[in-house]
Amino acid sequence: MSIFKSFDPDRPLHNCSCGQHGSEAEHNAEEVRKLQQRATNVEHLTNDVVEESIMRAMFPDNNQRRDFLRAVGINTARAAIASVIPFGAMQAMAQEKAGPLEKKDLKIGFIAITCAAPLIMADPLGFYRKQGLNVTLNKTAGWALIRDKMLSKEHDASHFLSPMPLAMSMGVGSNQVPMRVATIQNINGQAITLHNKHKDKRDPQQWKGFKFAVPFEHSMHNYLLRYYLAENGIDPDRDVQIRVTPPPEMVANLRAGNIDGFLGPDPFNQRAVYDEVGFIHILSNEIWNGHPCCAFGTSDEFIKQNPNTFAALFRAVLNSAAMARDPNNRALIAKVISPAAYLNQPTTVIEQVLSGKFADGLGNVRNVPTRVDFDPVPWHSMGVWILTQMKRWGYIKGDINYKALTEQVFLLTDAKKYMKELGQPVPDGAYKKFKVMGKEFDANKADAYVNSFAIKRSS
Repeated sequence: MSIFKSFDPDRPLHNCSCGQHGSEAEHNAEEVRKLQQRATNVEHLTNDVVEESIMRAMFPDNNQRRDFLRAVGINTARAAIASVIPFGAMQAMAQEKAGPLEKKDLKIGFIAITCAAPLIMADPLGFYRKQGLNVTLNKTAGWALIRDKMLSKEHDASHFLSPMPLAMSMGVGSNQVPMRVATIQNINGQAITLHNKHKDKRDPQQWKGFKFAVPFEHSMHNYLLRYYLAENGIDPDRDVQIRVTPPPEMVANLRAGNIDGFLGPDPFNQRAVYDEVGFIHILSNEIWNGHPCCAFGTSDEFIKQNPNTFAALFRAVLNSAAMARDPNNRALIAKVISPAAYLNQPTTVIEQVLSGKFADGLGNVRNVPTRVDFDPVPWHSMGVWILTQMKRWGYIKGDINYKALTEQVFLLTDAKKYMKELGQPVPDGAYKKFKVMGKEFDANKADAYVNSFAIKRSS
């Protein structure tokens, strides 16, 4: 008897309190005993998951499923479906994927920012343990240290800025070591925050001579700030200063007057408002709605040496991201990630960021549900855009095969595979379209895009 009872026509897909039974009446002791006994058998459980996933995919509508099963009967239905869908082969493949973990004790680095919510919450909420992993999350002071600990193999996997694995794979700013992006940790979730003394300078053309902070050279923060400044006629290398500053130090530097503003990760934009030292000039989703920020990944070497462990990590983070995407879970997540071991921030600050209902420091309470989201899909078009900005500002020289490098580093095919296995919606395509400040990006014309800008360093 499958724990899901996939071929029972009277069992709704979503009903009783545990989601596995047709009604509360089925919760008798004998049924529970039998189902629990089956669920402890890995082979049976894996087979049931495969069978249930197929039935859900074929009959997403509960009434349609019930009518079909009642009309033909369980045995006929099973035989008919098995004639076109190889249950046995798929179940065997699933068993192979559930092979023994090569390494169970893992160290994962992270920076204490809301971008890392899926990676962080997977620890206290048990997503890692569910996959058989014993994960130690190592809070790390800055992005250069994150990079160095991955290069020295002190960390098995890591919270990354999404441009970092591309840069590391090319040897830009560090030794060349192939890195891979498993998932995007978050989209949006950043802002340009200015010191309160600049409330009368909302026009970026008034910012000549300003000092700005970003968390790392190879960051979306740096590239988005440069893009925004240049679109407003400000040369980011000649008209302003851009300094690399660890995110936890941004508010203190703003308060001390060492910088005029920063494009940084939350919760520090909101913390500047909370501490009454700064205001939010513009959210990053107003520059590019849906832009990637942070990522989760590891080295190519780790994946090859620990394929089952990597698959388990992938599943844990995808499950965590799915929970984080639901706005109904955001208040809980804020409480889970705000303690000292993780973000070490007031829960109210984290809630404002995650809910999108926040004070902006200008006397307004704004409601922007898209302020941050946790879409895990590592679109190849995102990687190509990142590379165009590295080329534009002179971080990489000469010709580059934008698509080949991105497709090697951004593991989109793997992400789709594991999302499908977990029953999550799987998007089509690889090169999602988007606009940055109203200008559409075409990944097929990357060099033309670079050359279209009036302000750039590349020739």
